[in-house]
Amino acid sequence: MLKINFFTPFILFFIWTASSFAQSQTYLSLYKEQLPYFQEIITGGQYKEPPLNYEGNPYYLNRKFGMGSLSINKITYTEVPLLYDENADAVITFHPIHRQKILIKPEKIEEVQLEDGSVFRRLEGNDSYGRHKNGFYRVLQDGEIKVLMKYYKYIDPTKEVGKFTHSFVESTDYFYWHAGDFVLVRKKKQAIKSLGLSKREVNKHMRDKSIYFSTDKEKYIVELARLKDSKAETFNGFVE
Repeated sequence: MLKINFFTPFILFFIWTASSFAQSQTYLSLYKEQLPYFQEIITGGQYKEPPLNYEGNPYYLNRKFGMGSLSINKITYTEVPLLYDENADAVITFHPIHRQKILIKPEKIEEVQLEDGSVFRRLEGNDSYGRHKNGFYRVLQDGEIKVLMKYYKYIDPTKEVGKFTHSFVESTDYFYWHAGDFVLVRKKKQAIKSLGLSKREVNKHMRDKSIYFSTDKEKYIVELARLKDSKAETFNGFVE
């Protein structure tokens, strides 16, 4: 996959405070040269900031831009300032000329890696899931059976009278994915059954590794997928 350094010439924009029109045009030319699909990608529109009377924020990790990578049309752009809005399920970048938060068209994005190393992939086929939205899922395990995590923040009215009328509340869901099929994982028994594993075998495997669903759900779900992937037999799909 081709990799292009997206923003190295433009880091100075974060501290740059003044320039002539000619200078702006020069930087814009460089910007377009670094990003051949400039017009296609940065046409998701200007990002609308959350209301000031909402407590917290809609972002993954924090509200500060971090340098990550962005995969579009089989091309990976590195050193891209990125934010992920969990509430809108949207990826945001910073426009160095207009100094604005800009939405990136979700249908153009294949994968995003944020500053902390988290990988979010855009997947289709889970429309019955109410939080699917643009289809961005964090990839926790990238084997034949993938383990996905859906971060989302919903808006909840505050109960106390004061400065804030609403607050952002974060929650998560876990999925198994294989060949376009999703399985929402909520219970241990259901997770084991969906992968066609033996309860006795799983219990022994997890005891040996001291991994328990009740105390570390995420680790258990990932290890279960690894156990299934380690088997020689072909996986023919999830068991209902």
